Order: sequence, then structure tokens, then C-alpha cells
Amino acid sequence: MEKEKKKGIQRFLDFVERGGNKLPHPLTLFWIFCIIIAIISAIAAASGASVTYEGFDKKEGIIKETTLAIKSLLDADGIRYIFSSMVKNFTGFAPLGTVLVALIGIGVAEGSGLMGATMKKVVTATPKRALTAIVVLAGVMSNIASDAGYVVLIPLGAVIFLSFGRHPIAGLAAAFAGVSGGFSANLLLSTTDPLLSGITTEAAKILDPNYFVNPASNYYFMFGSTILIMIIGTFITEKIIEPRLGEYKGEVLVNHNELTAQEKKALRCAGVSVIIFCIVIGILTIPANAILRVDGALKQWTHDGLVPTLMLFFLVPGIVYGKVAGTIKNDKDVAKMMGSSLATMGGYLALAFAASQFVAYFSYTHL
Repeated sequence: MEKEKKKGIQRFLDFVERGGNKLPHPLTLFWIFCIIIAIISAIAAASGASVTYEGFDKKEGIIKETTLAIKSLLDADGIRYIFSSMVKNFTGFAPLGTVLVALIGIGVAEGSGLMGATMKKVVTATPKRALTAIVVLAGVMSNIASDAGYVVLIPLGAVIFLSFGRHPIAGLAAAFAGVSGGFSANLLLSTTDPLLSGITTEAAKILDPNYFVNPASNYYFMFGSTILIMIIGTFITEKIIEPRLGEYKGEVLVNHNELTAQEKKALRCAGVSVIIFCIVIGILTIPANAILRVDGALKQWTHDGLVPTLMLFFLVPGIVYGKVAGTIKNDKDVAKMMGSSLATMGGYLALAFAASQFVAYFSYTHL
């Protein structure tokens, strides 16, 4: 009976996988949606469709009844709009700039070796009893550096478990669970947050052109999710995965992944630079008459300055670490790291171009 149940579950998962594999690329899906919007808007406009709703009029400061007629993308005005707005739609797409700016700093932190050294230090300095929890937590935190966790932490998790005499497959599974299962959770802001806030802002502007979603607006959920994933990942690893794997009887590695003296020194210097940076930001934001406050409020900084601050938060210690560790010799190395990081965004740029047109067409047609 149990075997039949497992086979049934496996067949269902295989069906889902086959269906998912047959879906077009997200880029193609957005263009398909654009075509669908064009067709529906033409039909709705031809039939005289409109919508009446009560909305807030900012000019008059009152709630009043508003009627919007559907506009066609396939009439003369619509076709002119498609061609005249294409570049503006792309360059004005909120997630585009925020992600690229944040990635500049994160790319230097990753390219200099700061990200890898930090994850390695956290995991290798962990007490044996807390090993699983810290490996899972480090996996969740690794999405600060985008996909770096897959490259650095997953194999490192296997080696760390092995150095403690535990089954390396369990360590690999724990790290993979943290990296994959917690990819959008974190205790800090990452590149995902400006991306999601940008997309949400674009969607919200359909109703309110001045609406803005702060990149930190999802932080409490991210924080709670991080703790929850760490607890669940630890429980599954220690109570389910390791007992099924059994005792590891191979060769045990000891201190295989310790940081070198130069890496430790570089990490300390990077930590000091982070403290100094946080103090500077505090001076610029906390006092009532701080430079980054406008009329005593921080709204403009949280609106426009949070992403550049995030970039500098990773850029400054990344450069400091690289100079001390020897991975950065001059400004050319920094520029190369920035370029290499942005070079990975080609697929994202293509997707953002299609998505920006979809959002703009949806807004233009009043659908």
C-alpha cells in the first residue's frame, strides 16, 4: 500500500514536471500576454466597454466617481503608443535600475572573496550542536550574493559535516535546503528586495502613479521566514535525512576549509569598515537635522536612497577585503568585478524589457 502511494505521488510529481517543462520561457510568456492584451483591448474598445468606480482625486482631494473607457492597442493611437513608448517603458521600469545598482556593490563583495570568506567563517566557527542550524541559516543568508550559495556553500556544507564526522550528504542537503528553500528570505536586504518592490511599485502605479513600495517593506516577513526555514531545515536534516543515511564510515577531514591568516585579517578589516559605514549612515540619518532628512523626515531617503545605501554597504567592505586579501590590486580589478557581476544580468534585462511593455500596455488600455 505504501509503495503504491509513493508511486502515485511520484507519478503526480512527474506530471507536474513535464507540464512545467512544456511552458514557454518567461520572456515568451510576457510577449504572449502583450498580444493577448492587444486583442482583448481591441475587442473591448470596439464594444464600448468601460468601468465606473469610486476613486480618490488628488487634485480635488475628494473621493468621486470616475469612468474609464477601454483603449485599444490596435487602433492608430495604440500603434503609435507602442512605438513611441517602447524605450521609455523599458528605461522607466522600476525593477531595472534598482537591481543593477544593488548588484554593483554585491558583485564586488562576491568577486573579492568577501562573501565566500564570510560564509566559510560563520560555518567553520560554529559549535557542533548548532552546526546544522548554522549551515541552513548560512544557506538562507547566501542569497545576498545571488547564486553564490550554490557555488560556495553547498559543497562547503558537505565538507564541514565531514570534518565533524557526520555524513557529507546530510551537510550537502542542509546547505541546499537553506540556499534553495530560503532563496527569498534573509536577515538582511538583498537584490531580490529591490526587484520585488520595483515590480510591486509598477503594478501599484496602475491605480496610483505616485505610489511607491519600499524595498524594506517585506523585511518582517523575510526575518520570520528565515527563522522558520532554519528550524524546519534543521529538524528534517537531523531527524529524517541523517537517520536514513546512516553512519558515515569514510575518511573524516579535519580543518579542511579554515581561512588563511591573510583571509582572516582581510575579514576583520572588512568588518571594521562595515561598522564605520554604519556609523556614517547613522550620522547622516538619525539626528533631527541630518543631511539625508528632508524637512525632518526620512521618507525621501527610504524612497530614493535605500538602494544606493545597500550598494555601498557591500561595495565598501568588498573593496577593503580585496585590498587586504590581495584579490584587488587596483581600480581595474574593481571595475572588472562590477562588469562581471552585471554581465550575468543579460537574461534579466531581456525579461525586464518584455515585462515593462506588458505593464505599460496593461496600464494604457485600462484593462
